Amino acid sequence: MSKLSSEEAKRYSRHLVLKEFGLDNQIKLKESKVLIVGAGGLGSPALLYLAAAGVGTIGVADHDSIDLSNLQRQVLFSVHDIGKNKASVATEKLMALNPNIQVHSYPGITSANALGILKNYDVVIDATDNFPTRYLLNDACVLLQKPLIYGSILKFEGQISVFNSRDRSGSFSSNYRDLFPEPPSPDSVQNCEQAGVIGVLPGVIGTLQANEAIKLITGLGEPLRDNLLIFDSLSLEFDIIAIPNRNAAAKIKSLIDYEDFCGISAGKNKSLTDKTISMKEVTVQELKKLMDSKADFQLIDVREPHEYDICNLDGELIPMSDIPSNVDKISKDKQVILHCRSGKRSGDMLLWLEKNHGFKNLYNLKGGILAWARDIDPEFPTY
Repeated sequence: MSKLSSEEAKRYSRHLVLKEFGLDNQIKLKESKVLIVGAGGLGSPALLYLAAAGVGTIGVADHDSIDLSNLQRQVLFSVHDIGKNKASVATEKLMALNPNIQVHSYPGITSANALGILKNYDVVIDATDNFPTRYLLNDACVLLQKPLIYGSILKFEGQISVFNSRDRSGSFSSNYRDLFPEPPSPDSVQNCEQAGVIGVLPGVIGTLQANEAIKLITGLGEPLRDNLLIFDSLSLEFDIIAIPNRNAAAKIKSLIDYEDFCGISAGKNKSLTDKTISMKEVTVQELKKLMDSKADFQLIDVREPHEYDICNLDGELIPMSDIPSNVDKISKDKQVILHCRSGKRSGDMLLWLEKNHGFKNLYNLKGGILAWARDIDPEFPTY
């Protein structure tokens, strides 16, 4: 068994004097290996607290780079880190926090490398924000018999559960597929970029994920097996619901193409075919020329009112959800340009209007207001 150095004993002294915790459990942490997939809002507090607690080996996987909009909630980073890879910066920050631990970074987890990476860790924390990776991590953990700590956040609500955890009888708890047997339609669920998230929420859920990891490693308390905890940050209510046992683990035989499973590949193919061939687009430069020439066209903003209040191009606001009942407000006699933040929502609505209402005069603003801020007006406020 490992021993603690005098420096480690002082560093972890508040654990050591905790009667229920003590030296043995601190050594368990030192000998443990935890992989956190996602170094963003959830990953930041989980990584910080596990490193501070003395988890001996931490893996952090993230292919993304740091953006200014991340800093509202991803407390591991600062303005000096913008543009850098999250996993690499996280490694540096964690080693500075606790030089007694080892930190390994990975550019990302895929079906090709998941089993090879996850097999080296005792606990896996899912701190991601997309369905393909969630199903991938779940299936890999089931195949490798590893516990998976799931977390999810959106707007003001967070969720957490412990999947595939072996109890004292040797039985495994429910997994992500017991809770969500099938992924939702790609266009039916908004992500944090589209819907927003209150900045403190990932701090709460990510910290709870770290807490569950410590419980699994030390054996203290009862992990959140077979239950989903739902936290409402506005009412400060915690609800726990039971996860039904659908025997989903028995159906997991190998890793698959998870983007295809979640309908993402189909969406990509659609954009390469339908959108390139049948969907007409205008660039922000072309829109600027139309505005400057005072051309007769209709500009429609399909975002939500609160997004419009942050910034807008003086277009007519018809939120995406309101368009089906307001089709008569869309002209068929002149050029109509639809736009949103990035071009995704407006493109989807354009295709829907063409298919269901026979429009032939619709154009999508390529890149949305993000492209406008980038290429036309650098002072234009975005979110």
